[in-house]
Amino acid sequence: MPVLRTQNSELRTPRSGTNRPSPLQLAWQLVWRSSRALTLASLGLTVLQAWLPLVFLYITKRIIDAATVQLAARSPELEPILFWIILAGIAALALEVSASLATWVSEAQAQYVTDAVQNDLHAQSVAIDLNYYENASYYDSLHDAQTEAPYRPTLLLRRLLAVGQNGLALLAIAALLLALHWSATLLLLLATLPLAAVRWRYARHLHAQWQEWLQTERRAQYFSRLLTEPESAKEVRLFGLGDHLQAQFQTLRTQVRQARLQLSARRALAETLAQGVAIAALFLALAFLTHQTILGALTLGSLVMYYQALQRGQTLMRDLARNVTSLYEQSLFLTNLINFLALEPRLCEPAQPRLVPCPLQAGISFHQVSFRYPHSDRWILRDLSFRWQAGETLALVGENGAGKSTLVKLLCRLYEPTEGKICADGIDLREFATADWRSQIAAVFQDFVRYQLTVQETIGLGALASLENLAAIEQAAAQADLTGAIARLPQQYQTILGAQFESGTELSGGEWQKLALARALLRAAPIAILDEPTSALDPQAEATILAKFQQLAQARTTLLISHRLSTVKLADRILVLADGRIAESGHHAQLLHQQGLYAHLFETQARAYRLS
Repeated sequence: MPVLRTQNSELRTPRSGTNRPSPLQLAWQLVWRSSRALTLASLGLTVLQAWLPLVFLYITKRIIDAATVQLAARSPELEPILFWIILAGIAALALEVSASLATWVSEAQAQYVTDAVQNDLHAQSVAIDLNYYENASYYDSLHDAQTEAPYRPTLLLRRLLAVGQNGLALLAIAALLLALHWSATLLLLLATLPLAAVRWRYARHLHAQWQEWLQTERRAQYFSRLLTEPESAKEVRLFGLGDHLQAQFQTLRTQVRQARLQLSARRALAETLAQGVAIAALFLALAFLTHQTILGALTLGSLVMYYQALQRGQTLMRDLARNVTSLYEQSLFLTNLINFLALEPRLCEPAQPRLVPCPLQAGISFHQVSFRYPHSDRWILRDLSFRWQAGETLALVGENGAGKSTLVKLLCRLYEPTEGKICADGIDLREFATADWRSQIAAVFQDFVRYQLTVQETIGLGALASLENLAAIEQAAAQADLTGAIARLPQQYQTILGAQFESGTELSGGEWQKLALARALLRAAPIAILDEPTSALDPQAEATILAKFQQLAQARTTLLISHRLSTVKLADRILVLADGRIAESGHHAQLLHQQGLYAHLFETQARAYRLS
């Protein structure tokens, strides 16, 4: 029997449990992976920027001391000082060059890291299954990741490098101050502790508050989308919803804004008080240094050097406190990205996948399949059992909520059955690699995507291998009765569709649906699923499509779902779903003869047509 060879398609397996990286580890991995050369350059510049200011400080002392000697000797000679002045110029130039290079490296890293994080977010979003879309906490996690993750790793790295730079510089200053007196170093440390404590405390408060603001922010963004996106534009205008939705958005944003401003005000007040302690300590040290200089224990150059060292040390301690606090804050927010990347797909991949039968020999069978969505107690499907023969065109009908679309999602392995199993030629679908099974299915979903791309791309997405094969795409378009419509477009197959981008051309609902059908036809998969494939078509266009559909269905195992019972008359067999169970089964004439639910639905539609 011919089979489809299993492809080594990777399903991203997120890290979990003890294997999860810490925020610092994740930030480093992202930065190192995105650009190793830039990372090494950044480390080198960090060391250089830490030591150069201290070199400049020492050179300044030598210039002042040399000038003092020349002044005492009443000598106008500049030569003893000139060497140090030249060195000071070189050091100052080196500082400026290193600062400019560090800025460029930082901006370049930010671009690389942002792209790397977006790639990880996209890969994870595709890897996890649809179960997560039924859970509001998933949207919180996704919102957090999308909002914070693109720039938090870069900020975390910058803060980490800044902490390293502050630390190296402080070590040198501490050594310098120890040469003066051990108490100077202790004073420097104690003076900045209150500010560090304040910032650490408010970093924790900010993160805690952010978790409370998250739902409010997300609701505000929802109202913003309603006001700005085309899907809601017609109803917003027709029902006059603009002012109401704006008021809702403004109310929610005001809540968050006021809470953030209150927290910011409290933080600013506490920091001002803490900074007052540091300023008092600095001027106490200045009084001591001045007294020592008057006594002759220090030279004038030493006075300037030590005072500037204390000033710089205090600035470095303040910066260190800010950067450590920010490092902690960024790591708290980066945890959101870690949590998102740790979401594990609930569709289990087999350790040793079976080969997918291609083509099907016996067909597909449902064995006591029941299903309910996560976080819901309502059964959508219940004890569903039937056999769908290979090569058979099977139709599903039923009222809204009967479970038709859910059955399609299970068949495509977008969800797992809650109970029971689905088999292909007797093999449980869970024994196949998900990607291999899905490659055998071409589908037109009821809520198909309107890709804002060229016509060729929009159809070609159905089979990426044929994306550049214009002949195959033209054939699929002809099968979907699109040739005439495409010929009227300004650039035919290179016309950009939709209104979101410049020079885009909007289509009618029926033309969009034909494009979705062409996309499925291009796939040439042995199993075809058509969920309401003609719902947006007029009767004449529907008749044309159905005539072609009969020819195409002969080579496929086809599932047809439609509320238009004139469409399902083409099926070899019809299943009628009611309350998640099979109520009736048979071909069109048999079901009409039974005078059951199908006959009632058919007569209701026929009466509507007669009245019209």
